[in-house]
Amino acid sequence: MVISILPPIIHPPTALISQSLSSCLPNLLTPRSKSIPRTSKARVFTQSQTLAILSDPHVLQLAETLEDSLQSSSSPPLPPLQKLRDISSQSLLSTSWPSRKDEPFRFTDTSFIKNSNIEPISPSESQSLASLPVSSDTLLPLHVTILDGYVVDSLSQLSELPDGVFVGGLSSLNSEATMKRVSEYASNFQGDLFWLLNGVGAPDIIVVYVPEGCRVESPLHLKYFSLKGSEKDSKTLPISNPRVLVLVEKGGEIGIVEEHTGVDEADKCYWANSVMEIVIGNGAKVSHSYIQTQSLGAAHVKWTSVQQESTSIYELTEVSTGGKLSRHNLHVQQLGPDTVTELSTFHLSIGDQIQDLHSKLVLDHPRGVSRQLHKCIVAHSLGQAVFDGNVQVNRDAQQTDAGQLTRSLLLEPRATVNIKPNLQIIADDVKCSHGAAISDLEDDQLFYFQARGIDIETARKALIISFASEVIERFPNTCVQNKVEGLVRKLLDPTPPSS
Repeated sequence: MVISILPPIIHPPTALISQSLSSCLPNLLTPRSKSIPRTSKARVFTQSQTLAILSDPHVLQLAETLEDSLQSSSSPPLPPLQKLRDISSQSLLSTSWPSRKDEPFRFTDTSFIKNSNIEPISPSESQSLASLPVSSDTLLPLHVTILDGYVVDSLSQLSELPDGVFVGGLSSLNSEATMKRVSEYASNFQGDLFWLLNGVGAPDIIVVYVPEGCRVESPLHLKYFSLKGSEKDSKTLPISNPRVLVLVEKGGEIGIVEEHTGVDEADKCYWANSVMEIVIGNGAKVSHSYIQTQSLGAAHVKWTSVQQESTSIYELTEVSTGGKLSRHNLHVQQLGPDTVTELSTFHLSIGDQIQDLHSKLVLDHPRGVSRQLHKCIVAHSLGQAVFDGNVQVNRDAQQTDAGQLTRSLLLEPRATVNIKPNLQIIADDVKCSHGAAISDLEDDQLFYFQARGIDIETARKALIISFASEVIERFPNTCVQNKVEGLVRKLLDPTPPSS
């Protein structure tokens, strides 16, 4: 087994380059062989001789391809979406494709995506895919079906939503007051390259709005299906860019069950590049359940950005088992005092997979509370797991109570895990702790079972399932718990029991 525990490495912030679009010069890229109509507005991907030396041609060509795929839309994007696209496209001018030399991607190889032919899924293709037989079963009565990044109303059920709650595409939002609130948060955070590509390629922003003081009793199930994909040996990766904004006003409460899955072949190849932004008002609460079971030939890159105001509560429970390359970037910022954040995550690698979690929790105000538990199992000699967990306690975050714990289970001799748990503490009146443990199953535990007449294979299965159950049992919904537990049991023991 390969084990790596590293101390934090801190780089100085990179200087940002600001330049108005109107001052950019044309012809950054060479003319394309295929003539594509352009709008009257200057496009940022064919701009700026000045930024040419900083630009990555591969990134710009990919961004241009994403933008071209949205040109067929009959109506212009609404202001929040247009603002998001403009900010993202300008930032891409100085963003390069990440490599293993970049610290955030030191253990995560993204060449699988870079070396593929990326093909955006167009709206017309999504509409045709909507007619395919997709399982209509759902865990919860409130659900939204998203096929390759596009909402399918005919497979969604929202009739039981309370008054004032809105769930749907930005294009179908009629309330000016809600539109104004969405505009405030649609593009006020900026992540890495994959965040920016989603900002350019997102066909719409799916909005979940909960008004002040409203409590949504039933959890909302967001079902993401990846339907279009290429064969295993193909170099083509169809890409989808779903984007969701959850805005919960003061005193509101909602549960979100976010489920990403593939359809048909287990090794179908595609790229799901998803973003969810969550804004939680004063005294509000969001319970977030995240389940990822994509195809073992897929790339799944996920961003979750959370902003918590005073006395708010955010609870995340995550189980990720799918994808050839799966990466979750989780950024949580506490924007007020007496804020509570609880993060519980479990990753499972059963094949030639990379399961990667990069989390950052920023505490800027007094009496903040945070709890993070990350567990992973690597059950294959080619499997890899990565955990980079950063908790930053700034000077004003006095009387903070922050705890972080990561535990990893390696079941094969050449299984690999790289972890970097770290605390950055500037405040002096705090209670903070972190810890890491990496091992195989302990002989003493196995002997305990054998001494009671239980064979070693059954003992190993029981111990492995109990290791994962610590996170699975934290799902707030029983139906979700049962489904995920059954999934994990099947992956760890694919052989059906004999009659």
